[in-house]
Amino acid sequence: MAMTDRPILVVDDDEKILRLVRMYLEREGYAVVEAKDGHRALASIALHDPALVILDLMLPEIDGLEVLRTIRRGSTRPVIVLSARGTTADRITGLEIGADDYVPKPFSPAELVLRVKRVLQRTAGEQAGAPAPTRVITHGDLVMDLDRHEVAIAGHAVPLTTAEFRLLAALLEANGRVLTREQLLDTLHGLGEADVLDRAIDAHIRRLRDKLEDEPERPRYVATVRGVGYRAAAVQTQPGADGTHE
Repeated sequence: MAMTDRPILVVDDDEKILRLVRMYLEREGYAVVEAKDGHRALASIALHDPALVILDLMLPEIDGLEVLRTIRRGSTRPVIVLSARGTTADRITGLEIGADDYVPKPFSPAELVLRVKRVLQRTAGEQAGAPAPTRVITHGDLVMDLDRHEVAIAGHAVPLTTAEFRLLAALLEANGRVLTREQLLDTLHGLGEADVLDRAIDAHIRRLRDKLEDEPERPRYVATVRGVGYRAAAVQTQPGADGTHE
């Protein structure tokens, strides 16, 4: 059963891939809209408000990375990159810009559908069926609602991407315990690729700090433990006095 009433936008200039992905998604009950270039992709987002975008990078008119940048400037809409550009550098770039997942071509359509379900489940404001108790984490003046996928600092909403939200949740739920980059990468993808995508975690943390911190170079919420990983900064600690920061 589909996890959303809104359509999924598939952006690719290869007609065969569009048909293949559409077929597998529609089998699971998802509505699908398509776009074959960057201009049409952005127009379709404005018109259809898709729940998720599956995005190729090698597009005519406007390339996929620029489409992703444009999406991220205006929303936290989940994006799965699906691209033949599958080198480590390409993956890091996509994750740094804000992709929620990265699937290299050639790909398994069945696996792609599973990834779509996982991303939608993570970003859903509430589970289907009977409402569950709201799960909220409070860390000083930061309030994180896990079910509504909302973060606020001193009452002001902070829009985060899915990846940033999951990293922050993992750090806060660890309650001050240090999480290595490998553990944080597993939180994002569960693919065990920390040896090749380690830098992507640092990029996500930088983006997260830029959104959370008044002074990102003196973080109050996410502390660096140099040579090990990251942890939630102690609430009582004054800015800049909690450990060594990057």
